[in-house]
Amino acid sequence: MSDNSDYNNTFGRRAVVIGAIQGGLLTVLAGRLAWLQVVHGHRYKTLSDKNSINIKALTPSRGNIVDRNDVPIAVNSQNFRVLVIPEQTENLELSLDRLGELASLTAREKGLVLKTAKRTASFVPLEVKDNLSWDEVAKVEVNLPDLPGVSIDVGEIRNYPLGAATSHLAGYVGAVTRTDLSGDNDPVLTLPGFKIGKTGIEKSFDKELRGKAGTSEVEVNVRGRQIRELKRYPSQSGKTIKLTIDSKLQTYVQKRLENEKSATAVIMDAQSGAVYSLVSSPAFDPNLMTRGISAEQWEELLADPGLPLNNKAVSGQYPPGSTFKMVTAIAALEEGFATRNTSVYCPGHFDYGDSRFHCWKWSGHGKVDVLSALAESCDTYFYKLAKDVGIDIIAKYARYFGFGEKTGIGVAEERSGLMPDKDWKLGRFGELWQPGETLVASIGQGYILATPLQLAVMTARIVNGGYAIKPWVTAFIGDEPHEMRPWDRINVSKSSLDLMMKGMERVTSPPKGTAHKSQIPEKALRMGGKTGTSQVRRITMQERIDGLDNKDLPWRLRHHALFVGYAPLTKPRYVCAVVVEHGGGGSTAAAPIARDILYQAQKLDPAATSLIPESVYKQPMRKPVRKPRAVDLPGNSQKQDDASQDMGADGATSAGGKAKNKAGGQ
Repeated sequence: MSDNSDYNNTFGRRAVVIGAIQGGLLTVLAGRLAWLQVVHGHRYKTLSDKNSINIKALTPSRGNIVDRNDVPIAVNSQNFRVLVIPEQTENLELSLDRLGELASLTAREKGLVLKTAKRTASFVPLEVKDNLSWDEVAKVEVNLPDLPGVSIDVGEIRNYPLGAATSHLAGYVGAVTRTDLSGDNDPVLTLPGFKIGKTGIEKSFDKELRGKAGTSEVEVNVRGRQIRELKRYPSQSGKTIKLTIDSKLQTYVQKRLENEKSATAVIMDAQSGAVYSLVSSPAFDPNLMTRGISAEQWEELLADPGLPLNNKAVSGQYPPGSTFKMVTAIAALEEGFATRNTSVYCPGHFDYGDSRFHCWKWSGHGKVDVLSALAESCDTYFYKLAKDVGIDIIAKYARYFGFGEKTGIGVAEERSGLMPDKDWKLGRFGELWQPGETLVASIGQGYILATPLQLAVMTARIVNGGYAIKPWVTAFIGDEPHEMRPWDRINVSKSSLDLMMKGMERVTSPPKGTAHKSQIPEKALRMGGKTGTSQVRRITMQERIDGLDNKDLPWRLRHHALFVGYAPLTKPRYVCAVVVEHGGGGSTAAAPIARDILYQAQKLDPAATSLIPESVYKQPMRKPVRKPRAVDLPGNSQKQDDASQDMGADGATSAGGKAKNKAGGQ
């Protein structure tokens, strides 16, 4: 009997517990239903009533671009525009006529509004005109009582405060195209009037700058008329991009190049790789691209022989001319084909087989060693070195110094240049490399192409002790530092680099240095460097006999003028590369510009306020791994270019005939 009683008690307790749990769940469910039906019932009724809720995307504000000192380079400005709701006007055409008296509407703008109104619901606001001046806004606002259906709306438009000074670096924004949509699924791109980066930093970091769209739940009636806003999720503004550029230096360099028909210059930190100025001239006003450029203005930009739309600092590819001679010299020194004392006699030319390769100085330089050859830019000396070293070794060392590949600076338009070798020519043309082409390459002519930025990188790697720095222009994305790694060392001895610096110092020293007239007067700020003059066409023998002056040629056929430099002479911090297209001689056209901009860089001294600690990018000095070197013998000519050994004298003659015989000049 007691067993049955215990069983009944246990069963009863369990039933009570289960019932309590079920009751609790029913209570929660009833509460949730009451919450949805009573508290939010109206909202969900509206949502289900004839699909009367529209989800409208909210345009995010584009992130700013600023210089190293937070000076604005690309920002958002207020954009005042006038709107009209056709159904609220007595007569749309008459209202537009009245507006035209206040806001200077053209017949085309009026016609476009009338055309749009015919295919759009009458209650939808239409944009009549944007980019209104404050005076136009004031006139319209005062007359709104007489303009039913008309209103002023405030939006954003991209603005570039420094104008042409940063046009190539910052780039500009433009409307989204079908091509843009095909490669990007971001819903923000479908927003009416949304603009994305088209060039420069605006393009390279467009996703970081564009932000994220917000949403607005809007109740509309069956005809699509907006009734009220139910809920709003704000958009997220894009991130601010902080650059390494110094806006004062950037503006100065732009002004300094304005007198040239076409020129470009780069200034960067030899130790960190930070770029302080990146200028291409002529330039353009990027505000024209965002506010509307006329057909006449666009055609004028396209017709300009200086190509103002091109960022020549990173995409211009030029024969480096005599600025390349340091690479040839280093290759010979490192591989044992030359020493500090190796000398060559220059009679004004170098005979190879039946071909004659001319030095820029017709009368010759006499006996020169590596330092005097650099100082006086003797072509003959480097012809001799190149014959011994060969193109593949020269190309190997050229790549150590950044030739033939993009630097990775992060500017969309960057190009890689070209550093040829035997395999390249065989793959590109299906032809063997000719010995004469090696001689031409040794002075930076022939197939070799380099951007001004690459020339600056080469110079930095020479003067900073052999650190393989890469240029960078983006310091911060939002609050996060941009990726930065310690620089490794290139496989070149410090003794060879020091010798090149001595040679570059002699270039700017009297009496024989090719750029001695352009030296900075202040002793503590003096510079070293290398001039270069690269030909854009072959000079015929008859022209040499006639003494044809470069100035007598049409502008497009004149030589390019180049200069690479560093300052100060002790503990170099700043390096530059200057290219004046068709400017003539590097000593007369490019060197004076380099002097001025290096002087200004040292005066402003942007490196004094480093954005990244030196410990981040510079490793302790260590000796590079070296391969066995050839025996150092003055004037060693034992190790010939493989092609010249195989082909013999006849082959050398043929090579000389096919090579582009271009003298590097000063």
